[in-house]
Amino acid sequence: MSRSHSEFHITNSIMSVTAYIALGSNLGDRKANLDGAVQALREQPGIMVGRVSTYFETEPVGGPPNQRKYLNAAVEVHTSLTPEALLKVLLDIEQRFGRIRGVPSAPRTLDLDLLLYGDLVHSDADLVVPHPHMHERLFVLVPLVEIAAHVKHPVLGRTINELHHALANNLKFATEHLKPLKGLSALVTGSTSGIGQAIAAGLTADGATVIVHGRNAETAEQITKSFQQQGVLSQAIVADLRHVSSVMRLADAAWNLWHGLDIVVLNAGADTLTGEAAKWSFEQKLAELWAVDVQSTIHLSRQIGARMKEQGHGVILTMGWDQAETGMKGESGQLFAAAKGAVMAFTRSLSLSLAPEVRVNCLAPGWIKTAWGEKASESWQERAVRETPLQRWGTPEDVANVARWLVSPAAKYLTGQIVRINGGAVR
Repeated sequence: MSRSHSEFHITNSIMSVTAYIALGSNLGDRKANLDGAVQALREQPGIMVGRVSTYFETEPVGGPPNQRKYLNAAVEVHTSLTPEALLKVLLDIEQRFGRIRGVPSAPRTLDLDLLLYGDLVHSDADLVVPHPHMHERLFVLVPLVEIAAHVKHPVLGRTINELHHALANNLKFATEHLKPLKGLSALVTGSTSGIGQAIAAGLTADGATVIVHGRNAETAEQITKSFQQQGVLSQAIVADLRHVSSVMRLADAAWNLWHGLDIVVLNAGADTLTGEAAKWSFEQKLAELWAVDVQSTIHLSRQIGARMKEQGHGVILTMGWDQAETGMKGESGQLFAAAKGAVMAFTRSLSLSLAPEVRVNCLAPGWIKTAWGEKASESWQERAVRETPLQRWGTPEDVANVARWLVSPAAKYLTGQIVRINGGAVR
Protein backbone atom coordinates (compact mmCIF):
# COMPACT_ATOMS: atom_id res chain seq x y z
CA MET A 1 0.00 0.00 0.00
CA SER A 2 1.39 3.42 -0.87
CA ARG A 3 0.37 7.01 -0.49
CA SER A 4 2.28 9.44 -2.67
CA HIS A 5 5.03 11.13 -0.71
CA SER A 6 6.05 13.68 -3.33
CA GLU A 7 4.77 16.34 -0.94
CA PHE A 8 7.59 15.45 1.44
CA HIS A 9 10.29 16.40 -1.10
CA ILE A 10 10.14 20.03 0.06
CA THR A 11 12.74 22.19 1.72
CA ASN A 12 12.72 22.87 5.44
CA SER A 13 11.66 26.48 4.85
CA ILE A 14 8.38 25.17 3.47
CA MET A 15 7.62 22.07 5.51
CA SER A 16 8.92 19.99 8.38
CA VAL A 17 7.67 16.47 9.10
CA THR A 18 7.60 14.80 12.51
CA ALA A 19 9.07 11.30 12.47
CA TYR A 20 9.73 8.71 15.17
CA ILE A 21 12.77 6.45 15.37
CA ALA A 22 13.39 3.35 17.51
CA LEU A 23 16.89 2.80 18.95
CA GLY A 24 18.36 -0.43 20.27
CA SER A 25 21.76 -1.80 21.33
CA ASN A 26 23.03 -4.96 23.01
CA LEU A 27 26.74 -4.94 22.15
CA GLY A 28 29.49 -2.85 23.72
CA ASP A 29 28.60 0.15 25.85
CA ARG A 30 24.88 0.17 25.13
CA LYS A 31 24.13 3.52 26.76
CA ALA A 32 27.06 5.19 25.00
CA ASN A 33 25.81 3.77 21.70
CA LEU A 34 22.33 5.23 22.18
CA ASP A 35 23.71 8.54 23.45
CA GLY A 36 26.00 8.71 20.45
CA ALA A 37 23.18 7.96 18.01
CA VAL A 38 21.03 10.75 19.45
CA GLN A 39 23.96 13.15 19.23
CA ALA A 40 24.61 12.11 15.62
CA LEU A 41 20.99 12.90 14.79
CA ARG A 42 21.34 16.32 16.46
CA GLU A 43 24.35 17.09 14.26
CA GLN A 44 22.65 16.03 11.02
CA PRO A 45 21.54 18.89 8.73
CA GLY A 46 17.81 18.86 8.12
CA ILE A 47 17.01 17.12 11.44
CA MET A 48 15.97 18.68 14.74
CA VAL A 49 15.73 16.23 17.64
CA GLY A 50 12.65 16.66 19.82
CA ARG A 51 11.75 14.37 22.69
CA VAL A 52 13.91 11.41 23.68
CA SER A 53 12.42 8.59 25.77
CA THR A 54 13.85 6.92 28.83
CA TYR A 55 16.22 4.03 28.07
CA PHE A 56 14.58 0.66 28.79
CA GLU A 57 16.35 -2.69 29.21
CA THR A 58 14.55 -5.58 27.47
CA GLU A 59 15.06 -9.25 26.70
CA PRO A 60 16.20 -10.08 23.13
CA VAL A 61 13.45 -11.32 20.80
CA GLY A 62 14.49 -14.05 18.38
CA GLY A 63 17.99 -14.47 17.00
CA PRO A 64 20.86 -16.61 18.34
CA PRO A 65 20.72 -17.90 21.95
CA ASN A 66 22.57 -16.38 24.92
CA GLN A 67 22.31 -12.80 23.71
CA ARG A 68 22.79 -9.90 26.09
CA LYS A 69 19.76 -7.78 27.00
CA TYR A 70 18.95 -4.78 24.84
CA LEU A 71 18.78 -1.13 25.77
CA ASN A 72 15.89 0.43 23.83
CA ALA A 73 14.63 3.97 23.34
CA ALA A 74 12.56 6.12 20.98
CA VAL A 75 13.32 9.56 19.53
CA GLU A 76 11.10 12.22 18.01
CA VAL A 77 12.63 14.23 15.16
CA HIS A 78 11.40 17.11 13.03
CA THR A 79 12.93 16.88 9.58
CA SER A 80 12.93 18.41 6.12
CA LEU A 81 14.56 15.26 4.72
CA THR A 82 12.59 12.90 2.52
CA PRO A 83 11.82 9.53 4.11
CA GLU A 84 14.39 7.92 1.82
CA ALA A 85 17.04 10.43 2.84
CA LEU A 86 16.17 10.02 6.53
CA LEU A 87 16.46 6.23 6.22
CA LYS A 88 19.89 6.64 4.61
CA VAL A 89 20.99 8.83 7.52
CA LEU A 90 19.92 6.11 9.96
CA LEU A 91 21.79 3.41 8.06
CA ASP A 92 24.91 5.59 7.90
CA ILE A 93 24.80 6.19 11.68
CA GLU A 94 24.40 2.45 12.30
CA GLN A 95 27.43 1.75 10.13
CA ARG A 96 29.43 4.44 11.93
CA PHE A 97 28.77 2.58 15.20
CA GLY A 98 29.94 -0.74 13.79
CA ARG A 99 26.60 -2.29 12.87
CA ILE A 100 27.06 -5.25 10.54
CA ARG A 101 23.85 -6.49 8.95
CA GLY A 102 23.72 -10.24 8.44
CA VAL A 103 21.94 -12.79 10.65
CA PRO A 104 18.38 -11.62 11.42
CA SER A 105 17.89 -10.51 15.05
CA ALA A 106 21.61 -10.99 15.73
CA PRO A 107 23.31 -8.89 18.44
CA ARG A 108 24.14 -5.39 17.30
CA THR A 109 25.96 -2.29 18.50
CA LEU A 110 23.17 -0.09 17.19
CA ASP A 111 19.80 -0.55 15.54
CA LEU A 112 17.86 2.46 14.21
CA ASP A 113 14.39 1.83 12.78
CA LEU A 114 12.15 4.43 11.14
CA LEU A 115 8.78 3.84 12.80
CA LEU A 116 6.62 6.72 11.59
CA TYR A 117 7.10 9.56 9.11
CA GLY A 118 4.20 11.94 9.52
CA ASP A 119 1.10 10.12 8.29
CA LEU A 120 2.95 8.58 5.34
CA VAL A 121 2.01 5.06 4.30
CA HIS A 122 4.50 3.57 1.87
CA SER A 123 5.89 0.15 0.99
CA ASP A 124 8.53 -0.88 -1.51
CA ALA A 125 11.76 -2.89 -1.52
CA ASP A 126 13.75 -0.11 0.13
CA LEU A 127 11.31 1.63 2.47
CA VAL A 128 8.34 0.46 4.53
CA VAL A 129 6.60 3.02 6.74
CA PRO A 130 4.96 2.74 9.21
CA HIS A 131 7.29 0.02 10.47
CA PRO A 132 5.36 -3.21 9.78
CA HIS A 133 5.97 -4.79 13.20
CA MET A 134 6.00 -1.80 15.55
CA HIS A 135 2.53 -2.57 16.95
CA GLU A 136 3.62 -6.14 17.80
CA ARG A 137 6.69 -5.24 19.87
CA LEU A 138 6.56 -3.99 23.44
CA PHE A 139 10.25 -3.03 23.28
CA VAL A 140 9.19 -0.49 20.63
CA LEU A 141 5.89 0.64 22.14
CA VAL A 142 7.08 1.07 25.75
CA PRO A 143 9.58 3.87 24.96
CA LEU A 144 7.43 5.25 22.13
CA VAL A 145 4.33 5.67 24.28
CA GLU A 146 6.39 7.87 26.61
CA ILE A 147 6.95 10.50 23.90
CA ALA A 148 4.12 9.90 21.41
CA ALA A 149 1.16 8.56 23.38
CA HIS A 150 -1.49 10.40 21.33
CA VAL A 151 0.08 10.00 17.89
CA LYS A 152 -2.12 7.90 15.61
CA HIS A 153 -0.87 4.96 13.59
CA PRO A 154 -1.78 5.96 10.00
CA VAL A 155 -2.85 2.43 9.02
CA LEU A 156 -4.40 1.03 12.20
CA GLY A 157 -6.08 4.31 13.16
CA ARG A 158 -5.25 3.83 16.84
CA THR A 159 -3.00 5.91 19.08
CA ILE A 160 0.34 4.61 20.31
CA ASN A 161 -1.16 4.55 23.79
CA GLU A 162 -4.02 2.33 22.59
CA LEU A 163 -1.64 0.01 20.74
CA HIS A 164 0.59 -0.29 23.80
CA HIS A 165 -2.34 -0.98 26.12
CA ALA A 166 -3.79 -3.63 23.81
CA LEU A 167 -0.48 -5.45 23.32
CA ALA A 168 0.48 -5.32 26.99
CA ASN A 169 -2.88 -6.73 28.06
CA ASN A 170 -2.81 -9.46 25.41
CA LEU A 171 0.68 -10.54 26.42
CA LYS A 172 -0.23 -10.47 30.09
CA PHE A 173 -3.27 -12.64 29.45
CA ALA A 174 -1.33 -15.03 27.21
CA THR A 175 1.56 -15.52 29.66
CA GLU A 176 -0.25 -15.48 33.00
CA HIS A 177 -0.30 -19.28 33.11
CA LEU A 178 3.46 -19.34 32.46
CA LYS A 179 4.23 -17.75 35.84
CA PRO A 180 5.00 -20.76 38.05
CA LEU A 181 5.73 -18.67 41.16
CA LYS A 182 2.59 -16.54 41.12
CA GLY A 183 1.31 -15.98 44.64
CA LEU A 184 4.60 -17.01 46.32
CA SER A 185 6.82 -14.75 48.44
CA ALA A 186 10.60 -14.79 48.38
CA LEU A 187 13.64 -13.34 50.14
CA VAL A 188 16.86 -12.99 48.11
CA THR A 189 19.85 -11.90 50.16
CA GLY A 190 22.52 -9.83 48.46
CA SER A 191 20.08 -8.86 45.71
CA THR A 192 21.27 -5.32 45.05
CA SER A 193 23.83 -6.40 42.44
CA GLY A 194 25.22 -9.24 40.37
CA ILE A 195 23.82 -12.73 40.70
CA GLY A 196 21.43 -11.81 43.52
CA GLN A 197 19.84 -9.00 41.53
CA ALA A 198 19.46 -11.29 38.52
CA ILE A 199 17.79 -13.95 40.69
CA ALA A 200 15.42 -11.40 42.24
CA ALA A 201 14.48 -10.13 38.78
CA GLY A 202 13.93 -13.69 37.55
CA LEU A 203 11.66 -14.57 40.47
CA THR A 204 9.55 -11.45 39.92
CA ALA A 205 9.29 -12.34 36.22
CA ASP A 206 7.90 -15.73 37.29
CA GLY A 207 5.26 -14.05 39.45
CA ALA A 208 6.80 -14.04 42.92
CA THR A 209 6.72 -11.12 45.33
CA VAL A 210 10.32 -10.45 46.35
CA ILE A 211 12.10 -8.93 49.32
CA VAL A 212 15.23 -7.18 48.10
CA HIS A 213 18.09 -7.29 50.61
CA GLY A 214 21.38 -5.43 50.74
CA ARG A 215 23.53 -3.17 52.87
CA ASN A 216 22.90 0.00 50.87
CA ALA A 217 19.41 1.40 51.48
CA GLU A 218 19.37 3.66 48.44
CA THR A 219 20.32 0.89 46.02
CA ALA A 220 17.85 -1.56 47.57
CA GLU A 221 15.04 1.00 47.25
CA GLN A 222 15.92 1.71 43.62
CA ILE A 223 15.72 -1.96 42.69
CA THR A 224 12.50 -2.36 44.64
CA LYS A 225 10.95 0.60 42.81
CA SER A 226 12.00 -0.86 39.45
CA PHE A 227 10.09 -4.04 40.31
CA GLN A 228 7.09 -2.07 41.55
CA GLN A 229 7.00 -0.15 38.25
CA GLN A 230 6.56 -3.51 36.53
CA GLY A 231 3.47 -4.15 38.65
CA VAL A 232 5.27 -6.50 41.05
CA LEU A 233 4.90 -6.32 44.83
CA SER A 234 8.38 -5.82 46.29
CA GLN A 235 9.92 -4.46 49.48
CA ALA A 236 13.46 -3.71 50.60
CA ILE A 237 15.08 -4.72 53.88
CA VAL A 238 18.57 -3.47 54.78
CA ALA A 239 20.76 -5.61 57.02
CA ASP A 240 24.49 -6.07 57.58
CA LEU A 241 25.03 -9.83 57.59
CA ARG A 242 28.42 -9.55 59.23
CA HIS A 243 26.61 -9.27 62.57
CA VAL A 244 24.56 -12.16 63.97
CA SER A 245 22.08 -9.77 65.60
CA SER A 246 21.32 -8.20 62.20
CA VAL A 247 20.93 -11.65 60.66
CA MET A 248 18.35 -12.62 63.27
CA ARG A 249 16.45 -9.35 62.79
CA LEU A 250 16.41 -9.94 59.04
CA ALA A 251 14.97 -13.42 59.54
CA ASP A 252 12.14 -12.04 61.69
CA ALA A 253 11.45 -8.99 59.49
CA ALA A 254 11.37 -10.98 56.26
CA TRP A 255 9.11 -13.67 57.71
CA ASN A 256 6.69 -11.19 59.27
CA LEU A 257 6.49 -8.81 56.30
CA TRP A 258 4.06 -10.98 54.33
CA HIS A 259 3.22 -13.45 57.13
CA GLY A 260 5.55 -16.18 55.93
CA LEU A 261 7.94 -17.02 53.12
CA ASP A 262 7.80 -19.64 50.40
CA ILE A 263 11.28 -19.16 48.91
CA VAL A 264 14.61 -18.08 50.38
CA VAL A 265 17.73 -17.64 48.24
CA LEU A 266 20.80 -17.12 50.43
CA ASN A 267 22.99 -15.51 47.82
CA ALA A 268 24.79 -12.85 49.89
CA GLY A 269 28.54 -13.15 49.88
CA ALA A 270 31.48 -11.03 50.93
CA ASP A 271 33.48 -9.42 48.13
CA THR A 272 37.15 -9.87 49.02
CA LEU A 273 38.38 -9.70 45.42
CA THR A 274 37.71 -6.07 44.48
CA GLY A 275 37.99 -2.64 46.09
CA GLU A 276 39.73 -2.06 49.41
CA ALA A 277 38.99 -5.61 50.56
CA ALA A 278 41.39 -6.99 47.95
CA LYS A 279 44.24 -5.47 50.03
CA TRP A 280 43.14 -7.06 53.31
CA SER A 281 45.18 -9.72 55.09
CA PHE A 282 44.30 -13.40 54.70
CA GLU A 283 42.93 -13.42 58.24
CA GLN A 284 40.64 -10.42 57.65
CA LYS A 285 39.32 -11.87 54.40
CA LEU A 286 38.64 -15.21 56.08
CA ALA A 287 36.73 -13.55 58.92
CA GLU A 288 34.62 -11.58 56.45
CA LEU A 289 33.80 -14.63 54.32
CA TRP A 290 33.07 -16.73 57.36
CA ALA A 291 30.65 -14.17 58.77
CA VAL A 292 28.78 -13.31 55.57
CA ASP A 293 28.95 -16.43 53.43
CA VAL A 294 28.88 -19.14 56.09
CA GLN A 295 27.41 -17.94 59.39
CA SER A 296 24.63 -15.81 57.92
CA THR A 297 23.63 -18.69 55.62
CA ILE A 298 23.52 -21.13 58.53
CA HIS A 299 21.57 -18.82 60.85
CA LEU A 300 19.06 -17.60 58.24
CA SER A 301 18.36 -21.03 56.82
CA ARG A 302 17.92 -22.57 60.26
CA GLN A 303 15.68 -19.77 61.52
CA ILE A 304 13.51 -19.54 58.41
CA GLY A 305 13.76 -23.24 57.57
CA ALA A 306 12.24 -24.25 60.91
CA ARG A 307 9.28 -21.93 60.28
CA MET A 308 8.87 -23.26 56.74
CA LYS A 309 8.79 -26.80 58.04
CA GLU A 310 6.13 -25.82 60.56
CA GLN A 311 4.02 -24.13 57.85
CA GLY A 312 4.34 -27.28 55.74
CA HIS A 313 6.26 -26.08 52.68
CA GLY A 314 9.18 -24.02 51.44
CA VAL A 315 12.29 -23.95 49.28
CA ILE A 316 15.77 -22.78 50.29
CA LEU A 317 18.74 -22.22 47.97
CA THR A 318 22.25 -21.64 49.25
CA MET A 319 25.29 -20.47 47.29
CA GLY A 320 28.39 -22.64 46.90
CA TRP A 321 31.24 -22.75 44.39
CA ASP A 322 32.00 -25.36 41.75
CA GLN A 323 35.71 -25.59 42.68
CA ALA A 324 35.17 -25.93 46.43
CA GLU A 325 35.34 -29.71 46.28
CA THR A 326 38.30 -29.96 43.89
CA GLY A 327 40.32 -26.98 45.04
CA MET A 328 42.01 -24.05 43.31
CA LYS A 329 45.60 -22.94 43.78
CA GLY A 330 46.26 -19.67 45.57
CA GLU A 331 44.99 -17.61 48.49
CA SER A 332 41.56 -16.94 46.97
CA GLY A 333 41.14 -20.62 46.22
CA GLN A 334 41.88 -21.51 49.84
CA LEU A 335 39.52 -18.86 51.17
CA PHE A 336 36.56 -19.63 48.94
CA ALA A 337 36.99 -23.40 49.15
CA ALA A 338 36.84 -23.17 52.94
CA ALA A 339 33.79 -20.89 53.01
CA LYS A 340 31.79 -22.34 50.14
CA GLY A 341 32.77 -25.92 50.97
CA ALA A 342 31.27 -25.38 54.42
CA VAL A 343 28.05 -24.04 52.90
CA MET A 344 27.77 -27.01 50.53
CA ALA A 345 28.29 -29.55 53.32
CA PHE A 346 25.83 -27.73 55.57
CA THR A 347 23.23 -27.67 52.78
CA ARG A 348 23.21 -31.46 52.49
CA SER A 349 22.64 -31.87 56.23
CA LEU A 350 19.99 -29.16 56.37
CA SER A 351 18.06 -30.80 53.54
CA LEU A 352 17.81 -34.00 55.61
CA SER A 353 16.66 -32.06 58.67
CA LEU A 354 13.91 -30.13 56.85
CA ALA A 355 12.60 -32.89 54.54
CA PRO A 356 9.99 -33.68 53.43
CA GLU A 357 8.25 -30.31 53.90
CA VAL A 358 11.14 -28.09 52.78
CA ARG A 359 13.49 -28.60 49.84
CA VAL A 360 17.07 -27.35 50.21
CA ASN A 361 19.56 -27.20 47.33
CA CYS A 362 22.83 -25.42 46.64
CA LEU A 363 23.85 -23.45 43.55
CA ALA A 364 27.52 -23.88 42.68
CA PRO A 365 28.48 -21.35 40.00
CA GLY A 366 31.73 -21.55 38.05
CA TRP A 367 33.25 -18.70 36.07
CA ILE A 368 30.50 -16.07 36.29
CA LYS A 369 31.21 -12.55 35.07
CA THR A 370 30.27 -10.45 38.09
CA ALA A 371 32.16 -7.32 39.25
CA TRP A 372 35.45 -9.17 39.61
CA GLY A 373 35.12 -10.89 36.24
CA GLU A 374 34.47 -7.60 34.47
CA LYS A 375 37.83 -6.26 35.69
CA ALA A 376 39.85 -9.47 35.61
CA SER A 377 43.17 -9.51 33.79
CA GLU A 378 43.53 -10.91 30.28
CA SER A 379 45.10 -14.11 31.62
CA TRP A 380 42.08 -14.72 33.88
CA GLN A 381 39.73 -13.94 31.00
CA GLU A 382 41.49 -16.53 28.85
CA ARG A 383 41.59 -19.07 31.66
CA ALA A 384 37.85 -18.83 32.29
CA VAL A 385 37.07 -19.51 28.65
CA ARG A 386 39.73 -22.23 28.34
CA GLU A 387 38.41 -24.17 31.34
CA THR A 388 34.78 -23.99 30.21
CA PRO A 389 33.59 -26.45 27.53
CA LEU A 390 30.95 -23.95 26.39
CA GLN A 391 33.86 -21.53 25.83
CA ARG A 392 32.45 -18.45 27.49
CA TRP A 393 31.97 -16.83 30.87
CA GLY A 394 28.68 -17.50 32.59
CA THR A 395 26.38 -14.59 33.33
CA PRO A 396 24.33 -13.74 36.42
CA GLU A 397 21.26 -14.55 34.29
CA ASP A 398 22.60 -18.08 33.68
CA VAL A 399 22.65 -18.65 37.43
CA ALA A 400 19.28 -16.95 37.87
CA ASN A 401 17.62 -19.19 35.30
CA VAL A 402 18.71 -22.31 37.22
CA ALA A 403 17.54 -20.78 40.49
CA ARG A 404 14.13 -19.99 38.97
CA TRP A 405 13.72 -23.63 38.00
CA LEU A 406 14.98 -25.06 41.31
CA VAL A 407 12.48 -23.07 43.39
CA SER A 408 9.59 -23.88 41.05
CA PRO A 409 7.19 -26.85 41.28
CA ALA A 410 8.99 -28.34 38.25
CA ALA A 411 11.91 -29.28 40.55
CA LYS A 412 9.75 -30.70 43.35
CA TYR A 413 11.70 -34.02 43.46
CA LEU A 414 15.09 -32.37 44.05
CA THR A 415 16.56 -31.74 47.48
CA GLY A 416 20.03 -31.98 49.01
CA GLN A 417 21.71 -31.39 45.65
CA ILE A 418 24.74 -29.33 44.63
CA VAL A 419 23.85 -27.94 41.20
CA ARG A 420 26.89 -26.80 39.24
CA ILE A 421 26.39 -23.93 36.81
CA ASN A 422 29.74 -23.87 35.10
CA GLY A 423 29.38 -24.44 31.37
CA GLY A 424 30.26 -28.13 31.66
CA ALA A 425 33.63 -27.77 33.42
CA VAL A 426 34.79 -31.06 34.96
CA ARG A 427 37.82 -30.93 37.25
